[in-house]
Amino acid sequence: MAETEAALRTLAHNVRTARTRAGLSLDELGRRAKVSKGALVALEKSQGNPNFATLVRLADTLGISVSALMEGPAESRVRVVSADAVVPLWAGEKGGEARLMLTTSGPAPVEVWRWRLEPDEEYSSHPHQTGVVETVSVTAGQMVLVVDGAEHAVDAGQTATFNGDAPHTYRGSGTGTCHLIMTVHIPPGPGTPA
Repeated sequence: MAETEAALRTLAHNVRTARTRAGLSLDELGRRAKVSKGALVALEKSQGNPNFATLVRLADTLGISVSALMEGPAESRVRVVSADAVVPLWAGEKGGEARLMLTTSGPAPVEVWRWRLEPDEEYSSHPHQTGVVETVSVTAGQMVLVVDGAEHAVDAGQTATFNGDAPHTYRGSGTGTCHLIMTVHIPPGPGTPA
């Protein structure tokens, strides 16, 4: 329980700091991110339990990565992250999951995700801010990547890339579990030199 409380305090601090840096009121952030003011007030007081979609909308609106909302200060120059040390941010109905492994630092961060999708299991994502680019590298199994309604088969050993500002879906296909590494390349935030 202490870990959850510490994570909520870190999230509250990071949201408040990013909102203030962006010069946004609670009302304006809520309007842009499509999150109620009440939910934002609770979040900034380290209360509530925001879902994955809410975190993505807040990060997109603030021009930062999801993990920038969740991480405390860096402890050393090198970070080694084990998959079992990272809590899944999405869990599918058939046992799939998505874990945000880490985010690089700098003005244009890159998120590194580890995904597992079971056959016919899918995750649909809303469009991200303009400039976000995603890559998907399938390490085992098969998936279908749907971008703006068009389906693209991606098999083990293949990598696909696309602009994330269109609706997109990841769907497991074939007969076995699909394992993939996804990266999300985030453009520099407001006021950040390119």
